[in-house]
Amino acid sequence: MNMSRPAVFRVWAALILMLLFQQFPASAAPPADNGAVVLLYHRFGEDSLPSTNVRLEQFEAQLAELAAGQYQVMALPDILAALAEDRPLPERTVGISIDDAFLSVYEEAWPRLRAAGFPFTLFVATEPLDRRLPNYMSWDQLREMQADDLVTLGGHSVTHGHMVEQQTIQNIQEIESANLRFRDELGRQPALFAYPFGEYDLTLRELVVASGFSAAFGQQSGAIARTSDRFALPRFPINEAYGGLERFRLIANALPLPVEQMVPADPVLGLEDNPPAFGFTVLSEIGNLDRLACYYQGDPLVWNRLVGRRIEVQVTHALPPGRSRINCTLPGPNGRWRWLGRQFYVPED
Repeated sequence: MNMSRPAVFRVWAALILMLLFQQFPASAAPPADNGAVVLLYHRFGEDSLPSTNVRLEQFEAQLAELAAGQYQVMALPDILAALAEDRPLPERTVGISIDDAFLSVYEEAWPRLRAAGFPFTLFVATEPLDRRLPNYMSWDQLREMQADDLVTLGGHSVTHGHMVEQQTIQNIQEIESANLRFRDELGRQPALFAYPFGEYDLTLRELVVASGFSAAFGQQSGAIARTSDRFALPRFPINEAYGGLERFRLIANALPLPVEQMVPADPVLGLEDNPPAFGFTVLSEIGNLDRLACYYQGDPLVWNRLVGRRIEVQVTHALPPGRSRINCTLPGPNGRWRWLGRQFYVPED
């Protein structure tokens, strides 16, 4: 049977494609520890408030370190898109985030980040802008920043209150009202959310999901793994006390400690589950766990291996009211550290 010239072409094209796929098979999914570090800032050069401030000389040294060549600074939406699409991220991927829209972000941080060409996300609570509180940005300044391709704006509630202490109806109003103010002032609502103080429970998490956000961030330390909950993503907080260059290099080079089946699922603890029965299963590709170390507020904790790679961390005393953090680290390749953090919250009596 004679075939037309177009038909012959289609047959040859199909054969060539088959040979190419045999020679170059589709690449495997990235490893679970291919992830990113996200840094968290609040104030810049406001030296009277050291617990939430980074000194300008510290910040400039950190930006110089990021520009040194071994890091890849990426916008948070691009990092999250790569994770969602199962695409590999560059080695030493770093994201930059800032909470609260203080005036020093506009006056000090943005010019320096813009000069460095580094993208960042600013999470904004709307009430301070509406009330024109001193030392906060204005909506006009926020519009100016929104026009910068390096800037992504995220949601941070209305009042920046302790949402885990509020009623569900109040939290719904916080999220909906903040989104409305974004739409009124900036023309669109944000896709990313940061929990005030990093505090959330499962109910609040589900509210954020139902409100249409694509991801949400806490304030627990650690690097984002491909197994990380997209609505409880870790960030490394930076302030004056933890802003030295040695520590900055340590966290900027951190690797994820990818785990699954973490318990308790809800980080807000009641009387019946405090102290928490904290545990997780480390993925098999990570290798030897003998040098795993876990700490509560800097003090070492005992951990036990149960069946297989299941880890149980022994917290022997009830955690106090407010926020507490447990960090687990494991030496990784090339002098880097794998890092998993968990923030717990105990309601006030």
